[in-house]
Amino acid sequence: MNVFGIGLPEMALIFVISLLVFGPKKLPEIGRSLGKAIRGFQEASKEFENEFKREAQKLESSVTMQAQLEDNKVAKPSSLNSSVKETINNTQQE
Repeated sequence: MNVFGIGLPEMALIFVISLLVFGPKKLPEIGRSLGKAIRGFQEASKEFENEFKREAQKLESSVTMQAQLEDNKVAKPSSLNSSVKETINNTQQE
């Protein structure tokens, strides 16, 4: 069991020292507040990760959309050329 680079013997030593310093009545309160702080940090980390993923997806979709628009621009001149040719042919026939 290795949490934050601290093994079981080190954790036991920290627990004993904190029990001596804070006493048995204060120790559960400190543990609760520490647990709440860690939970808050985890939630903030998940929220940051989700926001990062959302922005990456937005960026990816905008790049895809831009690529599609560029593909359409490439396709349009050929259709314009045919319509221009038809217009020229019609005006020449008149």
